[in-house]
Order: sequence, then C-alpha cells, then structure tokens
Amino acid sequence: MQLTHHHGLGNDFLIAFVDEVPADGSDLARRLCDRSSGIGHPRAGADGLVFGTTTVDGHPEFTLFNSDGGRAEVSGNGLRCFGQALARRHGLTDLDVAVQTPAGPRRVVVDGGPTDVEVRATVEMGVAGPGPSLDGLDLGLVGVEVLEADTTDLGNPHLVLRVDDLDAVDLAVAGPAVEAHFGPVGCNVHLVVVGSRSSIRLRPWERGAGLTEACGSGACAAAHVAHRWGLVDEEVEVLMPGGSATVAVGDPIRLIGPATWTADLDFDTGVCVGG
Repeated sequence: MQLTHHHGLGNDFLIAFVDEVPADGSDLARRLCDRSSGIGHPRAGADGLVFGTTTVDGHPEFTLFNSDGGRAEVSGNGLRCFGQALARRHGLTDLDVAVQTPAGPRRVVVDGGPTDVEVRATVEMGVAGPGPSLDGLDLGLVGVEVLEADTTDLGNPHLVLRVDDLDAVDLAVAGPAVEAHFGPVGCNVHLVVVGSRSSIRLRPWERGAGLTEACGSGACAAAHVAHRWGLVDEEVEVLMPGGSATVAVGDPIRLIGPATWTADLDFDTGVCVGG
C-alpha cells in the first residue's frame, strides 16, 4: 500500500487509495499515526489516516480514521488534502469533484496542478445544523470566564467557546475535560477570540486527535457561530496555530485554504520514497 502525506495548515493526514477500506483500518490508524513510532516524513505519524475508495457509480469516497482509531464523519482540512491527493493521483489540474463522506457528499475544488507542492482548495462543508445540548455542561472546566458558548453540527459536532485570551487556557487539560461531557460520542472543542468583523482566532481540541495545529470543520463551525452571535460578517479569516483559512458563511459553508503535499511513503517499509 502506498500512502501520501499532506497537511492543511499543519493538520496532517496519511492518505491511501485502496479497493476497499481495510477491516483493520482502526488499528492501522493507531499504528501509522503514532507520533513516536508511526510512518511519516519529516516527523512520524499524523492526525488521521484517510482511505480513498470509489463508489459503484464512480465517485471518490473519503473514509477518515482519527489518530486514536475512531471514525470521523468529515474533516475540512482532510478533504482539502484528499482533493490534492486525487489531483496528484490522476494527473489533474484544477480539480472539481463531489466526494462522498459519511456526512454526505462534499464538493472539493482544487486550484493547482498535480506537481504543485501546495495548492489552494475549497470545500463545500454543507449546511450547519443544531449541535449537542449544553445542558449540564460545567464551563468552569475551561479555567477562565467563558463569554459565550454554543454548539453546531457540520456532520460532526462542535462546541464553540468565546473567551478573552486564548493563551490563558491550558487546552490540553480543558479540552478533554470539556469533551467528556459529550461522551460517548464526543465533541470538538474550540476556543475563539473575535478580533474584528472579518477575523477570529481559534485554538482547537479535536475529538479523536487532541491538540492540532488547525481544524477545518472547526473553523467553519466557529465562523458560523460567531456570525450567529452577530459578531462577524459572512466572510471570515480564521487564524489558527498552523495558519489561516477563509470561511464563507452560508448554505453551504465554504472553507478555503492551502493543502500541502509532504511526501510519498511506502507502507511495507516505512521509507519515504519522495519529498
């Protein structure tokens, strides 16, 4: 099995195109994505393992296992990287394709060619729906005052917490503590500071992956919720630890940002064969 390694603003994925999703996909994800011993370049592991298959009517299909082995319904950064991997695999320039996901079809548009290390990719992330209930949630677990809190669902669940200072929160502690309230399904947890009508800052805690450099669906969720609060306009730059993406709030929500190819990898040997 050949894999490629990509990242969207530091949120990284191993991608393999296969005839069918392996029965041991969960175990493979835990093993290959492990940061200390997994496959990868220039560092071991990844935030998730994506299998690309083809539906009976010929559409590409996206299946994501988080680094903890759990299945994820959708991923904005993962889909941007998947679009780049598709373009590289088929030698296509300026790809425009409907990708099947467990959350439903998502349109992916890639601006760039198959030999470009970095491309610009846009994903239609669907329509935001109501998220899980906040009833009984102890916001004191965050460790600082939470100015506003709300949830939404983009095929996967998100909690958005507006605070005054992102850096005042130990998210490695607060993230899992807050997420535990939403067990056993879990929930992505995002700290947000609104900088202006067109810009927000976000730190994500991702269900199944933990602290990540960026979260594409989380950026969409945060922009959507901040817009619902009346704090931002319809186009928002979301600044995350790994860089910034643009979110256009609407039906559907659109996520625009880079996807970067890092390496081609050989599953049998663990050797980097390109990049």
